[in-house]
Amino acid sequence: MERPDKTMYFLKIALAVAARSTCTRRKFGAVVVNGNNIVGTGYNGPAKGVVNCMEVGCIKDEMDSPKGRSYDYCPAVHAEENAIINSNRSDRIGAKLYLAGLDSDGSYTKAMPCQRCKRKIINSEIEEVIVLDDRGEPESYQVEDWVQEDSDWYTAELSAVRDG
Repeated sequence: MERPDKTMYFLKIALAVAARSTCTRRKFGAVVVNGNNIVGTGYNGPAKGVVNCMEVGCIKDEMDSPKGRSYDYCPAVHAEENAIINSNRSDRIGAKLYLAGLDSDGSYTKAMPCQRCKRKIINSEIEEVIVLDDRGEPESYQVEDWVQEDSDWYTAELSAVRDG
């Protein structure tokens, strides 16, 4: 067995964290790492004490919603959000967030943060996000780029509203 580099090491830990998810569609795991120390982990699932899809079924399945949509109906807290919640602010500053996901058939699914999670990552002062793509390969994103991306999105939306 080949020894994984640090990137794949932390992404495989994120996959292990994802196994705790109660989502019946896709399981995501996130690991916040500062230096070489894991400072927080999280997986997607409902808030503590709230029923989950493994117990009562998935509303998004009932609605025949495509994957990655209908966030308003899903009770899940995202893996990135839980990893941020489960870490200390001072430990997140300058950290990396590793994010990995599995589809319901066990294949890799690209774990790209949604716009809501990107904003939380920006505010948490994490510097880099490394995701596992659907081929099992890492992709790296600089969080500072998302600041401009979100600003451009907002400016375009505001302009569209004003133009009627």
